Amino acid sequence: MLTPPNPLKSRQELDAELDDAARAWLDEALAEAAHDAADAAATPGTPRQEASPYASPPWELRYAAAGRRCGQENADSVRSLLLVEARASLPAVTRLYEQGTAAERRAVLLTLHLLGLGDTALPLVEDALRANDTRLVAAAVGPYAADHLDPHAWRHAVLKCLFTEVPVAAVARLGDRARCDAELARMLDDFAAERTAAGRPVPEDLRTVLALTAPTAALAPTEES
Repeated sequence: MLTPPNPLKSRQELDAELDDAARAWLDEALAEAAHDAADAAATPGTPRQEASPYASPPWELRYAAAGRRCGQENADSVRSLLLVEARASLPAVTRLYEQGTAAERRAVLLTLHLLGLGDTALPLVEDALRANDTRLVAAAVGPYAADHLDPHAWRHAVLKCLFTEVPVAAVARLGDRARCDAELARMLDDFAAERTAAGRPVPEDLRTVLALTAPTAALAPTEES
């Protein structure tokens, strides 16, 4: 089966890679996130403070600084840990997404499935799927999209990957959701016909997804990606 890559490192993996200064910074950042979550839990039903650029919780400021303090290669993982530790609310993740850089948006998308937000964060996924930034598209088709996108939107997300050349291995639960999906198969056939008519090659990933739409796809052995 196609196995989506996991771009996020665990705390233990980060500790093994970070130097002393970065580990100390991360300890402080996660403590601030946990403090914010504890404050929210102590006053249930009270909305968290609506942050302005001058009143954001300290952990949100750390979120923006993650790449500078822990390295760009670790930024997604650090930001994800902060979101989880803070038990980030929908207003918080929406604010961080809307005000953030592409890298900060990507980390939000990669973490949505860990935050217990139900389908309330779907507008963020939908926004990312309208973008042409392949990093955002790849992050948007992860486990959260697999759990919450309706069939119509999910099919178009798969086609978006093909259009933008995002590997379909990024699509979480692709085999489960594509199986027996005759409408997705029709859309893929139409896309392949358009490419052929234009003298352009048909992506190999399209053939991979088309094979998964068959009812017996789950029984046929496939290489792991």
